[in-house]
Formats: sequence, structure tokens, C-alpha cells
Amino acid sequence: MQLPAQAAKEDPQVPQTLDAAAVRTWCSLALDALGRDREEIDAINVYPVADGDTGTNLYLTVESAARAVEAVFDAHATGTSVPDLPDTVRAMAHGALIGARGNSGTILAQLLRGMAEVLGEDRADRGNGADGAARGGGDHLARALHRAAELAREAVAHPVEGTILTVASAAADAAARTRPTVDGATGDGAAYGDGAAVHAAYAGARVALAATPGQLAVLGRAGVVDAGGRGLLAVLAALVEAVTGDAPSPVAPGARPHELPAVVESCDADDSPAGPAFEVIYLLETDEPGIARLRRRLDALGDSLVVVGGDGLWNVHVHVDDAGAAVEAAVEAGRPYRIRITHFGAAAGHQRERAQRAVVAVVPGEGLAGLCAEAGATTVLARPGEPPASGELVDAIRRAHAHEVVLLPNDAELRHTAAAAAEQARAEGIRVALIPTRAAVQGIAALAVHEPGRRFDEDVVAMTSAAGATRYAELAVAERQSWTMAGICQAGDLLGLIDGDVAVIGTELAVTAETVLDRMLSAGGELVTLVLGQDVPDTLAERLERYVRDGHLAVDTVVYRGGHQSAPLLIGVE
Repeated sequence: MQLPAQAAKEDPQVPQTLDAAAVRTWCSLALDALGRDREEIDAINVYPVADGDTGTNLYLTVESAARAVEAVFDAHATGTSVPDLPDTVRAMAHGALIGARGNSGTILAQLLRGMAEVLGEDRADRGNGADGAARGGGDHLARALHRAAELAREAVAHPVEGTILTVASAAADAAARTRPTVDGATGDGAAYGDGAAVHAAYAGARVALAATPGQLAVLGRAGVVDAGGRGLLAVLAALVEAVTGDAPSPVAPGARPHELPAVVESCDADDSPAGPAFEVIYLLETDEPGIARLRRRLDALGDSLVVVGGDGLWNVHVHVDDAGAAVEAAVEAGRPYRIRITHFGAAAGHQRERAQRAVVAVVPGEGLAGLCAEAGATTVLARPGEPPASGELVDAIRRAHAHEVVLLPNDAELRHTAAAAAEQARAEGIRVALIPTRAAVQGIAALAVHEPGRRFDEDVVAMTSAAGATRYAELAVAERQSWTMAGICQAGDLLGLIDGDVAVIGTELAVTAETVLDRMLSAGGELVTLVLGQDVPDTLAERLERYVRDGHLAVDTVVYRGGHQSAPLLIGVE
């Protein structure tokens, strides 16, 4: 039986080429398709965790890929040349890698990377048209789809059938089977074009998607197809349209091709075993031996492990109960950044309903990210010199998956960014309260008194009060000579900033910290919080604890490891 997608307007024997312009169109069409279907794909997300975000994660991943492709075209806008296919597909893959979200988004990034490996081959090896088009015909695209499926399976620690991996493999197999044969032998691919290959890939993927409920028990019980596979089908449909101009007939999100089951409202708690509590995602700069060690470590810590990338940059996704250990493993392996930790909350019990309330916190280091995540917050990591954009904060608010969200920016300079993110989230129907925390220690104080069972307004008032009652300080290193409220500092001096103003200039970390503590505790206090940077020894914390205990008997001290953060020491006094 012929599926609608196989009825091409053009003769399938006429080569229709995937060139740079088609890749650009592909990204745009895929983004539009996922934007239309996002909520419905979210609604059928029951595996591996029913957290209702697969459509959103795929959309954000493709959005990052599309931005990278547009940047390549923008770079050629002032000249007479146009981007070639290798540059364009590599940009697409890199954009997807750095912007990948969730399990399915991470796998999609690896699929695009696999395609880019083949489509971005040296033009001297296969010839290239004047417009940047590959002269490999449909055979070349079929090989790209095969490499994509192969690389994606390698990236997943424990591949499962009935998922996006199954759909990707079926698409690649169908494209390969379309190659013409001569006397029973496979032809060289020159007699058919990319159009025939993409039509075949889409048709194969559609059939495979329909079979997923029979391959994965949780899908069969819920009466839906795999959400990741459904999202991939939308991406492949966009590829068909970009190459041929044909728009395949739509498949209702969540439906088998010939059946339209109701959108899933819930999934019974016994559909699958209860999983880990946290989703941890980060980019990691490391080498091949480092990533191999990390794979082994994370595989022992949790499940749903997907590691994609290469050439020194990787995107790591894992579900764990100990988020801090997952981040510590990354620090040992290389340099992690863009760390995102999400508490599954109600979704960990496989209930699709939104949580009533959640907290989103910006943190300056991976140590605090783990601490806040364990307290139930969704975190956004702020790298030194690279504060998060409003889009990242909106993404975190969406990931929190709650009707009510308390947003803790934990940085005075993020006030306007956080306000913009809160306003956008409110426009999407989420009730957001922005507490203007100016430092991470104020956010810790607010999170400590957070009570989800209270009325929203009461909870916000209590958290705001706790943050406002916390004075904050940090020790930073002066980058150049300058005038300060404490006098003239030289490059390399230690600056003790209290509530944002330079109050102490020193040369030795412990002595400067003691002076700052004296200034802060002179006005009273009950609790001192110390957050140590990555390279600060534990002996400093021990010395400062003794100093506080000896001079202020009624004051307690707590110490946290902040990891890679801009300041070697953060101090809070409540």
C-alpha cells in the first residue's frame, strides 16, 4: 500500500538535491512543525519519564540548530557567495548540540551530527556543484541517514526499541532500500535523487512509529506512539518538503497513522518502575578518555544516559537520584557548563499533571546547582561573565512544569532579564512571582523557608522576607587599579564586597574574609553561610568557622561547595 508521502509531485527518478538552501528551509519548516505540534507531543510523553516536555525539548533543540544555520547565512549576506552544504550542515549539527534539551532532543542532536558527518565530507572526494549542492544523489543522503541512526544508538547507554532510535533506524533502512539495482546488484545511486530518498525515509519512519506501542509496553498501555519518534517524524516531513516541495499528509500527534487515540490524560503509576528524581544536562569540554570515564561513572549512577558530540565538546544527559554526584563526575572529567538540573517532582511518579508550585533559581556554580536541585528547585547555571538570557530563564520556568513558579535571579544585574522572563511566562498562563534576590546566599535563605503547602502569596512573602534579612558579601580579585569606596585597589588585590559595595581591600584570602565577617556580624546575626569556590581549600572554611565560633558564640556556620564560580568565597549572614 502506498502512503500519501510517496505521491511526489516530481518524478522520483529526477534528482532533487539537498543543498545549503534546502537545509536552511528544512530547519525553518521543522521549527514551524514542532511549534504547531509541541503541546500535543508533550501530552503523549510517557517514556522514559512522563514529564510532558518532549515536544518542547525537540522544539528548543531545532530552534538552536536553526539559529546556527541563520548565522552562517548572515555571515555571507554582505558578499556574493552563499554557504556551501558542508558548512551549513555542520552549523546545524553544532547548534543542535549546544542547544539540545531532554532525552529526545539530545538524541536528535546526535542524529543531525551523524548526517553532517556524511553530508559534510570533503567536496574534493565527491564533487560539488557551483551552488554548494552535493553530487552524491540519493545514495549519499541514504548513507547520511544510516550514519545518523548508527551514531545515535552509540550515544545511548542502553538503547530501547519502540523509541526515537527505532524510528531513525527504520528511516535509514527505507532510504537505503530505495537505491536502484542493476542485475540484482546495488546501483551507484546516481539514477535517483535526494527526493526519492527522503520520501522513502519518511514512509519508513511513519510505519515504524505506528509499531512503537507494540514494542514498548508503557506506550501500549497508554495507547500512544513514542513522543520522540513522533517528533522525529515531523522533522523528516519537513525534510521531504524542503527537498521536494511536497508536504506529507499530517499525522495527528500521538496517533498511529490510521488511528487517532485520545490525548493521554494520565499514566498509571505502575506503567513502569519509579525512576530517578533528577534530570541533569550539561555541556562538557573534555577528550575521548575523559568522556569514556564519565560514561562509566554516570551509567552506574542512574539511567537514560545519552552522551552526544565529539571533537572535544559533548552534551551529556542523565537521570539520577544524586544530582550533585552527576555534576561532580563532570568536573572530574573536564569543564562542564550550561548545567541544567530539573527535579521531576510529580512526574517522577509518572503523573502528567503540573505541579502546583515550583522554584527556579539562578546559581553561580555547579555545587550550588546540585544543592538547590536537591531542595526541589529547577536551576539555571550562570557562568562567570556569561549571565543567562531571558530565554534560558523562560525555558527553566517551563521545565519546572508548575502552575505557580517562584523565580530567584540571585544577581542584581539579572533584575531586568528576570522580569522579562517572568512577563513572558505569565503570558503563557503561568503564575510567576519574581523575588529580587541579589546574591546566591539570599536565594539559599529563600529556598530554606519555601513551603509548597502554603498559599502562594504567603509563601512568596516568607521567601522574600528571608532573602531580605540576609546580608551578602563576596570576595573577588581586582582586575585592574581603580578607585573604590574603601580606597584605591591594585590589580590582584582581594576585594571584600558587602551588599555590592567594596568595603575591604586585602591581600590574603583568610584575613580579608575575617575582616568582612567582623563588619557584617557587628550588626548582629544568627547564621553565617560560606560558599567556597572550586580552588579554595577546606582549611579556609575550618579557619573561618573557628573564627566565628570564637568571636560570636550564638552564631552558627554552614559551609557549601560552590564549584566553578566567579568569586572564591561567598558569605551570607542571616
